[in-house]
Amino acid sequence: MCGRYSLAVDLQSLQERFRFVRSPAELRPRYNIAPSQEAPVVVDEDFRALELYRWGLIPSWAKDTAMGHRLINARAESLADLPSFKESFRRRRCLVIADGFYEWAKGTDAKTTVPMRVVLSDHRAFAMAGLWDAWQDAQGQEVRSFAIITTEAAPALKAIHDRMPVILDPGAEDSWLDPKTDPKELRRFLVPSRDERLDAYEVSPLINSPADDLPEYAQRLGTGPIPKLRGQ
Repeated sequence: MCGRYSLAVDLQSLQERFRFVRSPAELRPRYNIAPSQEAPVVVDEDFRALELYRWGLIPSWAKDTAMGHRLINARAESLADLPSFKESFRRRRCLVIADGFYEWAKGTDAKTTVPMRVVLSDHRAFAMAGLWDAWQDAQGQEVRSFAIITTEAAPALKAIHDRMPVILDPGAEDSWLDPKTDPKELRRFLVPSRDERLDAYEVSPLINSPADDLPEYAQRLGTGPIPKLRGQ
């Protein structure tokens, strides 16, 4: 699964990379984005926009927002079958923008875990495949929320975790956002990243707390026996 990620790229660089024409006035760096928090996603509703949606998909038919706590991730293998995701997969897809995501590898004994940050080898921002939905409360106030699609881990990452978010190739992003694209055609994008695109390193255990969001959480640590990417 993907339970935490980061995005500390300036707004202008994101606009150049993802070509949105509307965005928040400001976007503060985030080093520890956690479920139930608002985070940037790119959506296409006649034009590309960078919007802040809540992480944890709340289906339009849900009774309350609690369901979103369980739907932070959507497995690629079952998107078309589950009521929570199948309509969003058909018509409401988004790019979840990140510059890294975190996973917890097994430590030297069964009781410990090691937080790892996974980034692209060129350290650029990337788009994780996402789904979104809109839910309304009894007063008619709308909440827009999203889930991150996961697939089996790339071979290089399996020592860390058996799942990873789907990282879209840049050439796939237009088709993913276009609501007219047949979902059957999109399944070819829902695959693990190539090993050579990825890098991973140990980070501070302070990342375990979602209450804090500091730059040092994303910094590389060089201590302790940690899982290694193939070829490192």
